[in-house]
Amino acid sequence: MNVRTVTELVATYGATRGGLIAMLEEIQHDHGYLPEDVLRQLAAATSRSLVDIYGIATFYKAFTLAPRGRHVITVCLGTACHVRGAPRIVGEFERLLAIKAGDTTADGEFTLETVNCLGACALGPIVVADGRYFSNVSTTEVADILARTRAGVDAADPGKTERDIPMCVRCPRCEHSLLDPSRALDGHPSIRLDSAFDGVRGWVRLSSLYGSRSTDAEYGAPEGVAAEYFCPHCHARLTGPPRCAECDAPLLRISVRGGGVFLRCSRSGCNERFLDVRGPGAPAEPPRGLPAESART
Repeated sequence: MNVRTVTELVATYGATRGGLIAMLEEIQHDHGYLPEDVLRQLAAATSRSLVDIYGIATFYKAFTLAPRGRHVITVCLGTACHVRGAPRIVGEFERLLAIKAGDTTADGEFTLETVNCLGACALGPIVVADGRYFSNVSTTEVADILARTRAGVDAADPGKTERDIPMCVRCPRCEHSLLDPSRALDGHPSIRLDSAFDGVRGWVRLSSLYGSRSTDAEYGAPEGVAAEYFCPHCHARLTGPPRCAECDAPLLRISVRGGGVFLRCSRSGCNERFLDVRGPGAPAEPPRGLPAESART
């Protein structure tokens, strides 16, 4: 990324705190992490100190300052998963990858991470490999998960539905639950949203099972049209950066209990979706008393 690109981002989002977060999301989407040289360009383009930029980048769990592996393995260490043996799962991944949780293998192939909760406690221990869920994992399955992840989880076994597990989702703005128990999809409460496209507004419901593509809508968007999605409670727009890697449409972005973020392409016909288990679960404002700039660079 060059200075001109950063300048374009600033022109699009502005130099407010919300704009900075959106720009950091786009930068990380392009690079896979937040490179130091780009953060310096961003600081200069917004007339902010590098301390401010790093303060935001290090406060929100969604951001990382170090390159991650081509494949990301995340193990849930929430209470339910912990008592069912999740620490042993982590230990087996560490043994087979020869790294500790939080590290990346020397060849850049795998990054191993842990998370406090994924909101699917009844199905623990939970492992997420490149955004795909594996439930009720045992230590004997770890090697197979690594092999399937190397091959591409879907390509390795496209008939499996083990990642189709229910998500507890909420609006990232007002934090109201987006689940609608009165209307089920796939046998679970649906995700209720408002939508708009080409001047048409109505409701839409998505399956709360991560791997499912089931939807129901008052007015379905035509094939190839990107819709906007809104919270039915506070009416906040839920579509925006980052953009879909397949078709460049804005992504629907909603929060998952435990700190994750579910992202789904807003363009009808595009099935791109993934779960970012490092999503922001932190308060809206960074803490005061940031360290000196020299300590951050």
